[in-house]
Amino acid sequence: MKEIIAIVRQNKVNVTKEALAEAGIPAFTCRKVLGRGKKLIDMTLLRSIVDAGEVPATPEGEYLSEMNRLISKRLFTIIVEDNEVEKAITTIIDVNSTGNPGDGKIFVLPVYENYQVRNGEMTTEAY
Repeated sequence: MKEIIAIVRQNKVNVTKEALAEAGIPAFTCRKVLGRGKKLIDMTLLRSIVDAGEVPATPEGEYLSEMNRLISKRLFTIIVEDNEVEKAITTIIDVNSTGNPGDGKIFVLPVYENYQVRNGEMTTEAY
């Protein structure tokens, strides 16, 4: 059993939900998160901004302000059987990939145990 953690753009939640359901993976958790990637800043742009005295309302200014800004994303947590991992990952990538930075990240972790809260029973099934 595996846990898939997928961080995607907030405007991709509905298409991701629909695609996962169509792929036979209807159970997941989705929550709002804030974060940022590892995009580095171009120091030549920074020097020109500092010389001007303020951050301009241009694409360059937005690029520079992103360095410290947290961006709203959505985090999906999905538990699947080992044989469904590739299908889930492919589905998420297919509906979220635009080819641009910020499309998201996917992490896969092992799940060793899982308990039903209702009765305290341990189960080996993902659902």
